[in-house]
Amino acid sequence: MTYLDHAATTSMRPEAVAAMTAELGRLGNPSSLHAAGRRARRVVEESREVIAEAFDARPSEVVFTSGGTEADNLAVKGLYWARRAADPARTRVLVGAAEHHAVLDSVQWLADREGARIERIPVDDRGRILPEALRGPVGPDVALITVMWANNEVGTVQPVAELAAVAREHGVPFHTDAVQAAGHLQVGLHASGAQAVSLSGHKIGGPLGVGALLLAKGVDPVPVLHGGGQERDVRSGTLDTPAIAGFAAAVQAVAARRDEEARRLAGLRDQLIEAVLAAVPDAIVNGDRADRLPGNAHFSFPGCEGDALLMLLDARGIACSTGSACSAGVSQPSHVLLAMGADPALARGSLRFTLGHTSTEEDVKALAEAIGPVVERARRAGLS
Repeated sequence: MTYLDHAATTSMRPEAVAAMTAELGRLGNPSSLHAAGRRARRVVEESREVIAEAFDARPSEVVFTSGGTEADNLAVKGLYWARRAADPARTRVLVGAAEHHAVLDSVQWLADREGARIERIPVDDRGRILPEALRGPVGPDVALITVMWANNEVGTVQPVAELAAVAREHGVPFHTDAVQAAGHLQVGLHASGAQAVSLSGHKIGGPLGVGALLLAKGVDPVPVLHGGGQERDVRSGTLDTPAIAGFAAAVQAVAARRDEEARRLAGLRDQLIEAVLAAVPDAIVNGDRADRLPGNAHFSFPGCEGDALLMLLDARGIACSTGSACSAGVSQPSHVLLAMGADPALARGSLRFTLGHTSTEEDVKALAEAIGPVVERARRAGLS
């Protein structure tokens, strides 16, 4: 199989498999006080230190979660509740128009159930949010601002530090979903100026079902889960020691060769873009051509339906995506492309190809050979 959907999930790195497997056969709840519990706690705390070092945070600022979606929910809802409790006038939430649904749906829930007033920050035709677009709407009634580090569909990287600086000028907490960026870019809590950063293990070669919310010191969201008071009393629940160990091992492996791997993937990505455009000259590359994730290539194919293209490629052994895996199978234009001003019909004919640590030139060659005939067949089917 030619796997070009690493943004949905990527294979576990050998280091992560080894670390997780070693823990699966061991006993110990990290909240227990006996020897087995203390041993498990040591694994958790050493993992926390690894993750903190890799993402420019203090160990105490790493809050483990079940993944990126939970981290986003905790940040968005928890910070909103905390800010509103401190000042009932703070009911406005500024959110990027092209965010992942884990953020957009959390924000919408606050609007439907908690009286939040939502204002979407527009993106340009590349999917970028410029600081000027954020500066205008900020005011004393804003509870929080949330803008993703890099878009999960089109790969555009946002000027996070500049956006966080605007938020800081007004004393508003800034959250960023860095799930897609963390495995490829220099993501840092303090360096970015953000107060909350969401991470996910399986996007960087760790296990499924584990992630983290980096929370700056002094930032205390209201908990979404209640129970044992783990993780600064912010996220209750028994910690998954094996998954956390695997997550930390993947983070350590990524950090050790991030720049080298980013250059390799950017080179493969550029080859892929050139190959697709050579085979389908009227294909449109979406997103910022310069400031984009090194492994992301996103296209619109005029006269095609994305689902048809996906299934035709799948029949040839090539896995890709029409967008976010969380909303796959829903026959509607991508909200990301619509926010960028794309025509709805064109947006429906889009595919995302994403590369990861196991990607090779053979994957690019396989797509280059298949994409032309597949697009031609999809267009004929659309006319029949």
